[in-house]
Amino acid sequence: MNGFRRWTARRPFPGGLLLVLGGAEILVTMKAPLPVILHIGAQGLAGYLLPTLMVLIGLLILFNPTQRLFYSIIGVLLSLGTWPTSNLGGFFVGLLLGVVGSCLAFGWLPDQEGRGARRQRRKEERAAGRPPLTRAGKPA
Repeated sequence: MNGFRRWTARRPFPGGLLLVLGGAEILVTMKAPLPVILHIGAQGLAGYLLPTLMVLIGLLILFNPTQRLFYSIIGVLLSLGTWPTSNLGGFFVGLLLGVVGSCLAFGWLPDQEGRGARRQRRKEERAAGRPPLTRAGKPA
């Protein structure tokens, strides 16, 4: 489990996972046997293409995090494109999952230490009587 935790810490894992789940949810709602289902275009081709691309982009965010900015912009555009093409974005759930996941991937910073490590460092600095350091490494 420790290896998986290290792997997820080096990439925007929550963002990519939410984008994959959003695309999968929209694909599932396209197969729902409901009379509410809307098919627009050539037999709903766009309705299947956009969520499939959402899943692909989410996987690319997970396995190629260096290009996360480009992928997250494409992901949010694909998510918003599912509104008219895929049953109102999978009845809003898939649309929201895709947008939030893309935003999380866009905002992820690879070189920032974790929140728990920062809290521990500050606690140790206060206990030692040193002033806390700013982001530039200078005393506050």
